[in-house]
Amino acid sequence: MLTRTYDMPHGAQITEQGVRFGLWAPSCKQVRLCLTDGRQEQVLPMDARGGGWFKLTVPEAGAGTRYRFEVNGALRVPDPASRFNPDDVHGASEVIDPAAFAWRDATWRGRPWEEAVIYELHVGTFSPEGTFTGVTQRLDYLVELGVTAIELMPVADFPGSRNWGYDGVLPYAPDSRYGRPDDLKALVQAAHARGLMVLLDVVYNHFGPEGNYLYVYAKEFFTEHHHTPWGAAINFDGAHSREVRQFFIHNALYWLQEYHLDGLRLDAVHAIIDDSNPHILVELAERVHSTIGHERHVHLILENDANNTRYLGQGWYVAQWNDDIHHALHVLATGESDGYYMDYADDPVRHLGRCLAEGFAYQGEVSAYREHAARGEPSANLPPQAFVSFLQSHDQAGNRAFGERITHIGHEAAIGAGVAVYLLAPSIPMLFMGEEFAAKSPFQFFCDFGEELRRAVTQGRRREFARFARFDDAAMQAAIPDPNVAQTFLNSKIDWNSLKEEVHIGWLDYYRNLLKLRREVITPRLSGMKGRSAHFEVFATGGLRVQWQLGDGSTLRLLANFSRESVHTAAPAGHIVFASSLGAAKNMLGPCSVVWTLEPVPFAGGREISRWDFGTINTGSSRQSSSKIRS
Repeated sequence: MLTRTYDMPHGAQITEQGVRFGLWAPSCKQVRLCLTDGRQEQVLPMDARGGGWFKLTVPEAGAGTRYRFEVNGALRVPDPASRFNPDDVHGASEVIDPAAFAWRDATWRGRPWEEAVIYELHVGTFSPEGTFTGVTQRLDYLVELGVTAIELMPVADFPGSRNWGYDGVLPYAPDSRYGRPDDLKALVQAAHARGLMVLLDVVYNHFGPEGNYLYVYAKEFFTEHHHTPWGAAINFDGAHSREVRQFFIHNALYWLQEYHLDGLRLDAVHAIIDDSNPHILVELAERVHSTIGHERHVHLILENDANNTRYLGQGWYVAQWNDDIHHALHVLATGESDGYYMDYADDPVRHLGRCLAEGFAYQGEVSAYREHAARGEPSANLPPQAFVSFLQSHDQAGNRAFGERITHIGHEAAIGAGVAVYLLAPSIPMLFMGEEFAAKSPFQFFCDFGEELRRAVTQGRRREFARFARFDDAAMQAAIPDPNVAQTFLNSKIDWNSLKEEVHIGWLDYYRNLLKLRREVITPRLSGMKGRSAHFEVFATGGLRVQWQLGDGSTLRLLANFSRESVHTAAPAGHIVFASSLGAAKNMLGPCSVVWTLEPVPFAGGREISRWDFGTINTGSSRQSSSKIRS
């Protein structure tokens, strides 16, 4: 039987001598261990081992034992490194035996990054069950769609029964609402059996506002020298920061080893403040790759609103979310120009072209939205696969007042053009759950905090939108969904029944077709791509040309028109891979149209290096004929 167990100094570890319990509590003089089997309780003093550590091995404890730590003779708290908290974040932790799960994916070595097509999902709203098992039951659907990796929004235990996941406070414990630890492992194993990678979103920049007891017994976990939008920053560079850093490094290794995950997406690293050397992001990545990287493909991805590229291209992080390409596509599809979209409204086609050819649109330029501060670092030296492109994500839907998806607010033909651009471009595409069939359900902001925090969150959410003209009166603010009401969460669940309707089937066919083209034509040619391999040109109002040299030396070309009028342009060289529409008149590109061509590399004798019969894969008017999407 293949087992996977990650041994760490924190929490509860099953050993031959019994269960070893460990807690770092430098703010405490004494710690006691409270054990219960449901009938009786034991309270045992823990041994002070120096450096703030308290440890104790209990021979009679085992899998299923419930426990808490009593700090300073008063408050009883869950284990901050709990593997499972069945009664939510304020309840007792449960000893888990990771060796009890029998793994059957010994031959799995992951997939190369250039093969990634990511599908971001929220476990609680992806399926009617809202569980890990509910996700497992739809893996075949995702394979048929053309996805190669699922990315789970954070599953670390959060307060209450529903949450996006970014308010987690027990970063080692899968939330009990989604299932037990073995249910998550079963999901990973089932995904691997189908050739799917599993990535997990982790939050290392803050703890949630409810259920975080670290400030009581480990005040050193936080520092007032740095501040974040959530208050005092996590202490990565001050006194006692070594144990804090190790807590998160162990967390990354724990998820990757004990759960056999294929990668992690680190949330909002621009809010991780560390003035020491090496930076925590560097140390974490080096530990991960030196520990696991020689065994299989393991991918670390960043979200970084600052557009820093310093962690990319050096073997640390394989890619970074590209908000710039989303914002440019969003402006082209919706015409919106408020909030952060103001930075892209002046020339969205040019911003899009720069993203496709060079990575970021903002590489040190001044951002009007950020009070005219410079944003970003040069990115053209990086290959396109260092950037994750998307048209929708949990952020850009859920941070709207009503959680509208882009198909609720955008121009249908422009959306279709944007999809054809980002799914076939050499960068790594990411879909947000339900996007592929234009899901009816919104994705709204939801949570389930205690009473006092509940009111503050509801009021704060409404104040957040008060600066928009649309919400400048109390009645409109009151119409904004209350994040704490269960119905807000239920409204956000994917309505799979809509796939019985023609329009949604049409969108699904469109996505499947594009992803099939990506898999068969684009992906095999990406390996080995370098930076500075592309250039772009804005040739008319709404008109864009981009050209890339792919890893095998072939040339990929994009011709796009995002305007509502036909534009005059020469046809691109090469075989047509995809054309959403072609004008009847010669050298005319219709409104909201996209054409992709590929020019393979010839042998010395003139014969082309190509396994593809382009006559059979050119989908020309498939978006109109099979999907019935208006153009």
